[in-house]
Amino acid sequence: MKHPREHPTTDQMRLVEVMGALSDPIRIGLVRVLADGAEHGWSELRAPVAKSTLSHHLKTLRAAGLTRTREEGTRCFVRLRRDDLEARFPGLLRSVLAAADAENVGEHVGLATTG
Repeated sequence: MKHPREHPTTDQMRLVEVMGALSDPIRIGLVRVLADGAEHGWSELRAPVAKSTLSHHLKTLRAAGLTRTREEGTRCFVRLRRDDLEARFPGLLRSVLAAADAENVGEHVGLATTG
């Protein structure tokens, strides 16, 4: 059994797990936010759910291989594994993001504003 903090390798990613992780509008919104290519602190992410629920969504994305989480002290940072997803499932992420944009799926998920 994998340690809960481990990330699946590209070869370990499974379509059913990836699609399951993408079956929730909040998780699709998180993927849309992370599609900017930057690494973001969990505290930067905003969604219309409790912090514990947001944490659950982020863990689901990590377990499926969609994201990579890095811990630094008590803080966690996350980024989208775009290259790994493209290598394993060519065109999938691009198609999901295009459809999500067209249908505004996950539009209430975003980044904290500064200033």
